[in-house]
Amino acid sequence: MEIEINGGVTAPNGFKAAGVHGGLKMNKKDVSLIFSEVPAVAAGVFTTNKVAAAPVIIDKEQLAKGNKISAIVCNSGIANACTGEQGLKDGWDTIRFTAEQLNIGEDSVLISSTGVIGKNLFMDRLMKGISIAVKNLSKDNHTAAAEAIMTTDTFSKEYAVKFSINDSEIIIGGMAKGSGMIKPNMATMLAFITTDALISKDLLQESLKIVVNKTFNRISVDNDTSTNDMVIVLANGLSRVPEIKKDTEEYGLFLNALEKVCKTLAKMIVKDGEGATKLIEVNIKGAATPEYALKAARAVADSYLVKTAIHGADANWGRIIAAVGYSGIEFNPEKVTLKISGLNILEAGYKVVFSEKEAKEVLMKNEVKIEVNLHDGVYEETIWTSDLSKEYITINASYRS
Repeated sequence: MEIEINGGVTAPNGFKAAGVHGGLKMNKKDVSLIFSEVPAVAAGVFTTNKVAAAPVIIDKEQLAKGNKISAIVCNSGIANACTGEQGLKDGWDTIRFTAEQLNIGEDSVLISSTGVIGKNLFMDRLMKGISIAVKNLSKDNHTAAAEAIMTTDTFSKEYAVKFSINDSEIIIGGMAKGSGMIKPNMATMLAFITTDALISKDLLQESLKIVVNKTFNRISVDNDTSTNDMVIVLANGLSRVPEIKKDTEEYGLFLNALEKVCKTLAKMIVKDGEGATKLIEVNIKGAATPEYALKAARAVADSYLVKTAIHGADANWGRIIAAVGYSGIEFNPEKVTLKISGLNILEAGYKVVFSEKEAKEVLMKNEVKIEVNLHDGVYEETIWTSDLSKEYITINASYRS
C-alpha cells in the first residue's frame, strides 16, 4: 500500500535538488538540478518525434554507455531544439561544466531543456545558473527544482510515495512539467523520477516502459508531440531493502508505486493543460480487443469538438459517438451506451435518457468522466485529457512574445 508523502524528487534517501534563476528567463527560475549522493542506475523513455532536441540525442548516448548517473540538469526558457551542431556542442559543454562543478564524471550527467524551439542557449547564463544551483543543493529545495522546469505551466508538479517491504521502506518521488504540446505516445512533457530502491538497470528500464505506457502515454491536451519529451528515472539503492528482482511480490509493489507516481504527475499535467478548466477522463469499455479500446479512447480524447463541448458544459453525445465511429475500430453502434460522470446519457438503440438540466450540472464540475460501453467484448482503456478553451488560443498565439 502506497502512502503519499512530501518531498518530490528529494523524498527518497540520498537525493538533493535546486531550482534557481540563471537569466535564461526574465524573472523566473530557469535552471533545475537533481543530484544523487551516490551514483544511480538510470532509465529513460524519449519523444517519438523525429525532430529530436539536442538533450534527447545526448541523453540517449549517455544512457547507452551503461554508466550510473549522479546528476540531471534541466533548463527552461530555451528548448535547444533545431539548433544543429551548435546545439549539440552546447549540450556537451553543459554536461562537462556540470560535472566539473559537482566533481563527478562526465558520463554521469544527463541534461534536459524546455522552451522555445530554434533558439540557441545563452551558455554564460546557463553556466551561471548551474553554479548557483550546485551551491543551493538541498533536501528542502524540491519545489524550487520543480518550479524551474516550468514554461506555460501554472503550477509546479511533484509527488512522492513510500511503501513497505519486510518492515523497510522504499520511496519513489518525482516532478514533471507540461501544459501544452501534449499527445500520447511518449506524452509531450518532462518528468524526472527518483527512488532509493535497489534494482538493475535492465529491470528499471523495463519497468519504466510498462508504466509510461499506462500513464504518460495515456494523456492528451492538444494532439501535438514535442521535440524534447523525456521521462528519466534514477534509482540509487540507498533504501535498506534487498535488490528487487523480476516476477516477485516485491517487484509488483515497486511497479504499483512507480505507476502511482507517474499517473499522478500525468493527471497533474492534464489538469494544467493550457487554458484548461476541466480534467476529462475518457473510459471505453466492452471493446473486442485492447487495441480497439485504446483507439476509441484516443479518438474521443483528441476530438476538439468533444473538448469544446465539455468546456461549454454541453452534453453533445453525438460528438462522442462520432469520434468512436471514425476511430477505425469495428463495433455495432446500435449497442453502444454512454454515461457522463455516472449520469446515463444514451442507451442501446440510440435511446436518449437524460435531462439537459442534470447533464449541465455534472458537466459544470472540474472533473468529468465520459464512459462509453461498446458491449462487444471485455477490454477497456482510459485516456485523460482536458477541455479546450479560448484561453488556449490566447496562450499559444503569443508564446514567443
